[in-house]
Amino acid sequence: MLQSYLDSYMDNFSEEKKKKTEVQKKPFPMNRRPRIKKKFKLFSIGEGLDLPFLGLLVLILIIGLIMMFSASYPYAYHRYGDSYYFIKKQVLFALAGLAIMFGVSFFDYHYLHKAAAPVMGAAWLLMILVLMIPTEDNAPKRWLNLGIFSIQASEICKFALILFFAHWCSLYYKEMKTLKYGVAPAFVVLGVTGLLLYLEPHYSGIVICILIVAVMLYIGGMPIKYFFMAGGIVGVLVLLLAVTGKLTYAMSRMDGWGQALEYTTNEMWQTTWQTRNSLYAIGSGGLWGLGLGQSRQKYLYLPEPQNDFVFAIVCEELGLIGAFVVLAIFGLLVYRGVTICKQAKDMFGRLLGVGLMAQIGLQVVLNVLVITDWLPNTGISLPFFSYGGSSMIVLLAQMGIVLNISRSANIAKE
Repeated sequence: MLQSYLDSYMDNFSEEKKKKTEVQKKPFPMNRRPRIKKKFKLFSIGEGLDLPFLGLLVLILIIGLIMMFSASYPYAYHRYGDSYYFIKKQVLFALAGLAIMFGVSFFDYHYLHKAAAPVMGAAWLLMILVLMIPTEDNAPKRWLNLGIFSIQASEICKFALILFFAHWCSLYYKEMKTLKYGVAPAFVVLGVTGLLLYLEPHYSGIVICILIVAVMLYIGGMPIKYFFMAGGIVGVLVLLLAVTGKLTYAMSRMDGWGQALEYTTNEMWQTTWQTRNSLYAIGSGGLWGLGLGQSRQKYLYLPEPQNDFVFAIVCEELGLIGAFVVLAIFGLLVYRGVTICKQAKDMFGRLLGVGLMAQIGLQVVLNVLVITDWLPNTGISLPFFSYGGSSMIVLLAQMGIVLNISRSANIAKE
């Protein structure tokens, strides 16, 4: 009797324990799930923006606006009678870019995967439309005037190249060693882009696009031997164009390269005017600089200092120390961006993000080399510093993509 009672009790106990275990394993119903209060959701772990990257970006943007205004107000007053002519527009460009950046940061970057080919086609179409616009005296055709504002098609083309090769390399990562999936697509896409830029002509754009594609293909898995082959082909092509006189505009931009301080004729004096005054600005800044707003070269000595040569004014006013600080912030921004994107959960995100940050780094390095006469004066803008709406808005939109990648990257948010 007692044994029977004990057996019955143990059976009931086991059944109750089993039911409790099954209940614990079942997920909470949606209407009964405990609500966890999240503070500052915009910056929360796993869902928010990467604060160090965002902070560095805002910092470099503020410094860029201040220095662009400092460099531009004498020329703006002389040309337009308004010292605030350039800064008013640049601030509007920055605000529009920031709005787009935060909007893009909430847009899932994976949707760009399927849009890669259409975006590349749209970029080519814009450049074709630019070529159809007549200009005076065979001036370069680089802007598409839409009335209210103008679009520099090459800025969109840079992004399109990064997006296309991020898409392509992520799909065919294991086949990038082959001619069919590695060399042929790169030859076709870069060839069409280079041809359109050549017709503008926009040789600095060609150089940047080649370097961007090289970076994308390298991190996308293409063997080094193909880069040497491509370098040889490009060298032969440039030589043929030079011999046949098809690089007249490019050769004119190379006149005086490395001779800014060694001019021998009046013609060379005029040719090297901008680069020479850039070197004067850098040299007169010394170690600590003349002080913010105290540049002398911006008073109509250095032509259009708000554009590609704005960093020369940075060196003059902030000195060597200030220039190194600015470059260090750029370096930290690129490093943090690459760190974030390397931790993306998919190959497409890693390639896309690293490519976007590589563009920033490449343009900074090339711009510094140009203003110091290590490279010919070919018109390479300094990101977030040089005046221009297309560059500012497109770059900030691209940074929005990096911030979107940071929302899901496998990295702890500080």
